[in-house]
Amino acid sequence: MWQIPSYAKCPVPVAPLLDRDLVCRRVVVRDKDVVFVKGIFEASEGLGALFAEKGGELIISAPLSRERELDELLADLQSELQAHVSHLPLPTVP
Repeated sequence: MWQIPSYAKCPVPVAPLLDRDLVCRRVVVRDKDVVFVKGIFEASEGLGALFAEKGGELIISAPLSRERELDELLADLQSELQAHVSHLPLPTVP
C-alpha cells in the first residue's frame, strides 16, 4: 500500500510562485464547480494557472499580457456559476 510522503501533504503557498508579470484573481465557486473551472482552464491554451486554496476558494494567475482574456472568462463564470471574483494584489517581490 502506498503512503503519501509527509512533505506532499503540505500545500505550497501561492505567494512565492507569483511575480510582477502575472495578474492574480481570487475566485470563489461552489465546491462542486471546482472541477468544471479547472477543466476550463486546462482547455484554455495556457490562459492561467489555477491554485485551489480550500474547497471552492481558488487563486488564478495569468500572464499580464492575457489579463483581458482572463477577466472576460471570469466574467462568464460569474454569470454562469455565480462565482465571486476579486482582484488579488501580488506579493512584493524583492
